[in-house]
Amino acid sequence: MIALVMYVALTGVLCWWSILLAPWQAWRVREYLEPADIPVEEKQSFDKITVLIPARDEAQFITQTLHKLQAQDNNLRIIVIDDQSEDRTVTLARAAGAEVVVGTTPPKGWSGKLWALEQGLQVVDTRYVLLLDADISLSPGILNALLNKAYQENLSLVSIMAKLPVQRFSERLLVPAFIFFFKLLYPFGLSNNPKSRVAAAAGGCILAETRMLRSINAFSSIHNALIDDCTLAAQAKRSGFKTWLGLSHAVQSQRGYDNLLAIWNTVARTAFTQLHYSFLLLLLCTLIMLSMFWCAPLAVIFYTDTIFFLISVLAWFAMLMVYTPILRFYRCSLFWGITLPIIGTLYLLMTWTSAIRYWRGIRAHWKNRRYEVSERG
Repeated sequence: MIALVMYVALTGVLCWWSILLAPWQAWRVREYLEPADIPVEEKQSFDKITVLIPARDEAQFITQTLHKLQAQDNNLRIIVIDDQSEDRTVTLARAAGAEVVVGTTPPKGWSGKLWALEQGLQVVDTRYVLLLDADISLSPGILNALLNKAYQENLSLVSIMAKLPVQRFSERLLVPAFIFFFKLLYPFGLSNNPKSRVAAAAGGCILAETRMLRSINAFSSIHNALIDDCTLAAQAKRSGFKTWLGLSHAVQSQRGYDNLLAIWNTVARTAFTQLHYSFLLLLLCTLIMLSMFWCAPLAVIFYTDTIFFLISVLAWFAMLMVYTPILRFYRCSLFWGITLPIIGTLYLLMTWTSAIRYWRGIRAHWKNRRYEVSERG
């Protein structure tokens, strides 16, 4: 029994040190974009952009989102595609001066968001499209920074992972870890490398070339994807287009999480999808996470031998090293790093929740829409 625990703990240590020493260093916060004091000659014209905002029952956020957009430039064309809202989303969007496209019922097999974007793309005649979620708030200058990034590096898709709120206890506990795990699954350095097959994007804020979207049939070709942002990035890279993904303090989500259950349901919506609905991958993920978050760092509690003490020290050192950058980005206390065993356990349980829902016939449930397993396509 002791030998088994030691081997499992060593596996966990090996995983942590592999993350720490991997050449792409997914844990670092190196890919980021912030507004800067841009010289007048480098400021871009916004008549090249159309903003598409798919919105379903977003009355709580839509006004601020639109006001922040209009602060980027008064002449910016903004289109809100109403995805059959039952609240005041349309009224507030029109009051704020946005164009509104009244969306129709999604065809069978389509996600609501992708169908809304498909309808919005039909009325776009500009070089670029900014795909923006209805709860995303943009700080002054960030749209110009996105355009400069696209121009200077000849990018067809530039995406920013929005900074999520970390005001409540549950948010401080789980939100930085959400970004941390995403970066481990989709290392930004590899995703931004045209030679790598890794592809990722963050659907809250994507600046894309219109010709690229149309040439790859962007939304119709991925119409049933639940992780639509990463699927879109993969489609773009496979077609030879350059993509980039980073973080920013200037792209912020207004949508907070009131409690643990809210975060739980958000993660569970797509967690099993990340594992390609594979039970074997789920078991492997479970074993790896238990070895990383429990056996390796806490082995010394149950076994006092020198080898277990060394395993625990090495595990904690690597864990805290790789988690510190994202805590600093979110301006959270570094002491949250010692909660990683609890955080890892919670995310593992969320993944199992996602799997159980899938086995019960539900791929996802979002805003009063259920996506059944039969709709997988």
